[in-house]
Amino acid sequence: METVSEKPFDPTDPYVRTAQTFPTLTEEQIERAKLLGQEEFLAKGTILFERGQRSVDFFIVLKGNIEIYEHRQNGLNVFTIHGEHQFTGEIDLFNNRQILVGGRMGEDGQVLRFNRQQFRKLMIAEPDIGEVIVRAFILRRVGLISHQQGSVVLITTKESADTLRIERFLRRNGYPLEVLNYDTACQEKAFLHKVDLKIEHLPAVYIYLGEKLLYNPSNLELAECLGLVEALPPNHVYDVAIIGGGPAGLSAAVYAASEALDVVLIEAEAPGGQAGTSSKIENYLGFPTGISGQALAGRAQIQAQKFGATIALPFSVSEIGCQTQPFTLTLDNQAKIKTKTIVVASGARYRNLNFDHSFDNAGVYYAATAMEGSVCQNEPIIVVGGGNSAGQAAVFLSRHASHVQMLVRSQDLKASMSDYLVGRIKASDRITLHTQTEITALKGDKHLEEVTWYNSGTETEETHAIRHVFLMIGAVPNTQWLQDCLTLDEQGFICTGLQLVEHQVWELQRQPMIFETSVPGIFAAGDVRSGSVKRVASAVGEGAIIISQVHQFLSEQNGQDLLNQQLPIH
Repeated sequence: METVSEKPFDPTDPYVRTAQTFPTLTEEQIERAKLLGQEEFLAKGTILFERGQRSVDFFIVLKGNIEIYEHRQNGLNVFTIHGEHQFTGEIDLFNNRQILVGGRMGEDGQVLRFNRQQFRKLMIAEPDIGEVIVRAFILRRVGLISHQQGSVVLITTKESADTLRIERFLRRNGYPLEVLNYDTACQEKAFLHKVDLKIEHLPAVYIYLGEKLLYNPSNLELAECLGLVEALPPNHVYDVAIIGGGPAGLSAAVYAASEALDVVLIEAEAPGGQAGTSSKIENYLGFPTGISGQALAGRAQIQAQKFGATIALPFSVSEIGCQTQPFTLTLDNQAKIKTKTIVVASGARYRNLNFDHSFDNAGVYYAATAMEGSVCQNEPIIVVGGGNSAGQAAVFLSRHASHVQMLVRSQDLKASMSDYLVGRIKASDRITLHTQTEITALKGDKHLEEVTWYNSGTETEETHAIRHVFLMIGAVPNTQWLQDCLTLDEQGFICTGLQLVEHQVWELQRQPMIFETSVPGIFAAGDVRSGSVKRVASAVGEGAIIISQVHQFLSEQNGQDLLNQQLPIH
């Protein structure tokens, strides 16, 4: 294997970890793989796959080599060469999205070809080979991202709300991206001389293949153009449709798909939900040094796709038909999904400030990842909230900002935040905690410039020149789309289990299952469920438990259908 890179040596670079990123299969593994694939002799220059194709084949090199290339402004750039007993592919072989790179024979040779069905059989039948492949695929996508290979170019001006939206969408979905400001792009990129790009068009996204330029595209327009949207077969009936790709939804997708259920997960932006906006989760079982919410979500997404789950994004459910079986979900693009059961895992969102929404993504943010950290580099910031998410944000952002002012309405943090975070906040000289304090005014032109807060303990008001505020307050359930289909509590969270008996809305003779809603066959998990514990671990657990209840419901339905078939017709 040979990798071409212009970057200096970096020990964290996946391309440096050649044994894991570009592994060589053993002779014995090759012999087992031959039983499932098809051997072919191919001439030098034969194109095996091209960027933009879907459902491409998987190749193992037996003799010769395969060149992996990307499309750039000056033509094709070969950046990886797979040698004998090495294999092609990265995580898009687990889904039906458009691939990011091309592959061709670097010399005359012999390959072992697997179509998608054969590839899945290989992954299932040979778990040791499958483990090598999964690890390599994950590292290769990280390599593409870090080296901006197979990427698109985001051209922007400073501090644009739409720029942040587009960048967040692409980065959270693991899409390689190069970000350039307008002046730099005009100087360095020859392709801009071919198009009429004015500053008022920004932000814009340039795609090398086909030389496409998108002016401030919506997330859906961008996803469709980049091939992130997967076709959903019309009139197909899924076993289970999961609404929401947070920890609960991803967990349900993994367990459902691994147990041979036909599953589709519908997500409006990117897998991860509210947890995906966290810079580091340190109290999740099995990760003693912590893991970012985005990394956890990315691994879970690959896990679900590996087992055969379909992830449909970026779609919201606009209507739910819950009166007849199968249930019908109408998406915001008017596409319809039919399903035997539904898992509602649409989660909750942070509350915004009641008096002003005009600075969203232009000084007011609801996430604290590396991307937001770079936005507020060496500037003073405010973090609002007293929960773990706010604590994690304050600690993480203190490494980027010049100083963090942390505002909470309560008298202390002990009741709402884990002790390890409270200790870090108190020990940091870069974080100042203001209790009994809340924001009363935001000011600015197109971007936030000034913040006023009021301390009810001292009855004092202060105004500061602060341009970045991170809001992590409260939890508003994402249930507005349900349209009275399910029983909700007074805060708008979904009632399940014995709550339905207490509300006297359960009509069947049997007792409702723990996570079953007022409509049999529809379940709720995670933050959207009334009475849930707002923690990643509990959401993951609920998503796993629900699938056993989905199986129970489907078994009841199948038994009833069989009984109806056997009853005599009068």
